[in-house]
Amino acid sequence: MSDSTSFTSIGRACPRVEGRLKVIGAATFTAEWDVPEVTYGAVVDSAIARGAIREIDTAESLAAPGVIAVVTHENAPRLHPYPDRGEGFQLMGEGGLAEARLPLQDGTIYYGAQSIAVVVANTPEQAQYAASLVHVTYDKQSPELVMESASHQVFPEKFLGIEVLQKSANDAHAAIEEAPVQLSREYHSSICHHNPIELLATIAMWERRDGENYLTLYDTTRALDTLRNVMAHCFDMPMANIRIIAHYIGGAFGSKAWSFFNPVLAALVARVAQRPVKIEWRRQQMYAVAGHRPATKQTLSLGASWGGKISGLIHDSRTHSSPVSGYIEPGARMTRMMYDVANIGYSNRLSYLNLPSPTVMRGPGFQIGSWALECILDELASELEIDPIELRLRNYAETSPVDGLPFSSKRLRECYARGKVLFGWEAHNPRPRLTQVGRHLIGTGMASTMLPSECSEASAQATIFANGSALVRSATHEIGNGAYTIFRQIAADGLDLPIDQVHFELGDTTFPAAPSTHGSVTTATVGTAVFKAARNVVMVLKKRAVGDHESPLFKAALAAINAREGRLYLREHPSIGEEYSSILCRAGLPSVVANGDAKPGDERQQFAFCSFGAVFAEVRVDEMTGVVRVTRLCGVYDVGRIINPRTAHSQLMGGMLFGLGATLMEESLFDPHSGLPVVRNLADYHFPSCADTPEILIEALNVPDLHISELGSRGIGSWAVTGLPPPSLTPSSTQQASVFVVCQLRRIRYLRTHSHALKQRGNDC
Repeated sequence: MSDSTSFTSIGRACPRVEGRLKVIGAATFTAEWDVPEVTYGAVVDSAIARGAIREIDTAESLAAPGVIAVVTHENAPRLHPYPDRGEGFQLMGEGGLAEARLPLQDGTIYYGAQSIAVVVANTPEQAQYAASLVHVTYDKQSPELVMESASHQVFPEKFLGIEVLQKSANDAHAAIEEAPVQLSREYHSSICHHNPIELLATIAMWERRDGENYLTLYDTTRALDTLRNVMAHCFDMPMANIRIIAHYIGGAFGSKAWSFFNPVLAALVARVAQRPVKIEWRRQQMYAVAGHRPATKQTLSLGASWGGKISGLIHDSRTHSSPVSGYIEPGARMTRMMYDVANIGYSNRLSYLNLPSPTVMRGPGFQIGSWALECILDELASELEIDPIELRLRNYAETSPVDGLPFSSKRLRECYARGKVLFGWEAHNPRPRLTQVGRHLIGTGMASTMLPSECSEASAQATIFANGSALVRSATHEIGNGAYTIFRQIAADGLDLPIDQVHFELGDTTFPAAPSTHGSVTTATVGTAVFKAARNVVMVLKKRAVGDHESPLFKAALAAINAREGRLYLREHPSIGEEYSSILCRAGLPSVVANGDAKPGDERQQFAFCSFGAVFAEVRVDEMTGVVRVTRLCGVYDVGRIINPRTAHSQLMGGMLFGLGATLMEESLFDPHSGLPVVRNLADYHFPSCADTPEILIEALNVPDLHISELGSRGIGSWAVTGLPPPSLTPSSTQQASVFVVCQLRRIRYLRTHSHALKQRGNDC
């Protein structure tokens, strides 16, 4: 191809290259690796939420058949602390990502179902049985379980050590007091868990070679490089002596990135057992060890003119963490960066409770925050009798409200306009209870969505072989998002090879480094590195050809040479050229190799990078039974260039369903007295089923953002959940909540909606 904007494989709806392997069970997930002499670890959970272990009796467990070791805080090796930062993020402390508690270092109990011992045996059944024989006596204390009354409450300064969490509301208060229209509302959301299909799992193997310790981990991580750094800190060993493998990850979206406890625990136990150890957590345990999105209480106040222009906006968000984690769900994130409001104030308060540690969950802060923000905008539109889209256009931000920078690309107006046509918004009736079919009340609603588009640093390596095939590698991750497929497409275009001659490998720390898969950064970051590596290795062939007197391209100018389908040729004389394989075979080389790097430049000081969208919903409520059905969802998105329409559609649809579930069904419960999980299985934790899934119409504008990278693509993994809760761009909660008003003359201010809507009969629920 002659230029980087002319693509052959990029933009095609290629089927997933790993799809068949997953369907037939040939894709090897973490717990499925066959490791010689592997043993099995079963984890013992605490029966209290706060206190300390007075005595732990392991005698009966050690005497059980097949038991090799029982590891507790009394006999576990001592570990070094976790590092404070990783990939530029704050890991520990207030506003940090991870739980600071190291496994089995003391007998303090911070939350219910905390891991307190591991039984190692020859079979998983033996380990599980022996774990039931561990007897624990506790010194019990009353757990703190209520946000408002928590004894320890803080206002962290930054989220992940980067994003400001607090801004004075003095100017916003003054603007609201002067405004002719004033609203103040409170919104509540429940605890939700990720529930990935694949459970957390780790296989840890120690080796002693040349007087040094080497550690190999098979782990369900989507943060390979960060985890390797963590392991090196904890076990005081060089990173070069640690290899981590994660070829396939069965779902994540927040979990499996900064859950350091499980791999550190497995490595610690393997050192004691002196055998490889596999620990696969049970589904019931995932509700304590894998993180969750914490509950929130959000108070929003605004002042506006009679024409709908907002002059002041205040967003106060309260959430909770565990005593050993400083993670905060930053509910005011979208409020500070979405609309053109002259006076904004916000705060994010954190209460420390004796509940398991929370973590990021698809669109952290945006999912829940966008729900509250978009709902109060709908309430304002209703108060002023202004169309919800028109209200948003009157407060449209042309530049970034955070720093005043121009957006690299913003086509939200186009999303509104196209969505109105696709959904049939002109038929929208904002008056409650006026649209009815039989006993079903019908309502429609919409919401805006947005998410910052980040880039990080990544590297990739491309190899072209003498047989004309190619291999590209990067230590990125496949979490079910189609990474194997899209990076193969990007590599094929960079290499100018047919896609069936290109292979892509990932998930191994021996490959060139890549960032964790989070925040929709992977496509833009790793994709750029892959493309550059591919272009660089083709350049190696060009230089070899022009320097080879036997080549038809001898002494040609490099700029005059094009590549296409594994062949170099002169642009002005396409018949003059040769195959990649000919260049290598003549030189007697089995292959040529080149690397490519992606690294953000000063464009971050020049532009604000965000993705935007508009989502629409139709909801039916059975007036007799209260049963809620979402019958239509529509989303139009501005996310840059679409690499693969098929995988992109799946990502966006998955985000919308993610939001639908959070709105109507998902809720994790903890006993209000003991603090122990009550919902601990997939039967009690409800998701949308096929019967709950409505007609979904999705369209992406597919306009490249060439300021973000040569590919012009922004990530979409987290993004499609905002607008609905949860926002990692979930278009479903916000719109669906507003739709209830149209159906039933009720304002939905609690998630999950369904349970509260059924229980309450007031105007607000």
